Amino acid sequence: MRWHDRAFDELTVHELYAILALRERVFVVEQQCAYLDADGLDLTARHLWATADDGAIHAYLRIVPAGVKFPEVAIGRVITAPEARGTGLGRELMERGIAAVGAQPIRIGAQAHLEKFYGSLGFTRVSDVYDEDGIPHIEMLRPATAPR
Repeated sequence: MRWHDRAFDELTVHELYAILALRERVFVVEQQCAYLDADGLDLTARHLWATADDGAIHAYLRIVPAGVKFPEVAIGRVITAPEARGTGLGRELMERGIAAVGAQPIRIGAQAHLEKFYGSLGFTRVSDVYDEDGIPHIEMLRPATAPR
């Protein structure tokens, strides 16, 4: 895998297209959620992703600065492509995202069924279950000095 970390203004049109295509493939088609993916947060976010040798994106997340979505830094749009699931790539993606944020608290809006996965990365549930686009979600927080 080759890893990339760019601000929005540093993305090429081809990279942006590939990112949006993967997000639509998973969140809109696979998870059957009709929602506005172009929510304005990409413009201020850092974009972190992994590409295979053929250039296909296999994992992606975005890092939104503190004060934009949540008071804390937010990690969101976390995706592992279907063909790369079960390989540990999702864990590596999140570990790289956490490392990129550094020593700051991080808040996520996680699909509720992934609570144990995110918990293993130092996140703790801080909300009741809520519905987001027909999928149960919870907010989780990772303090700046989360135990590992």
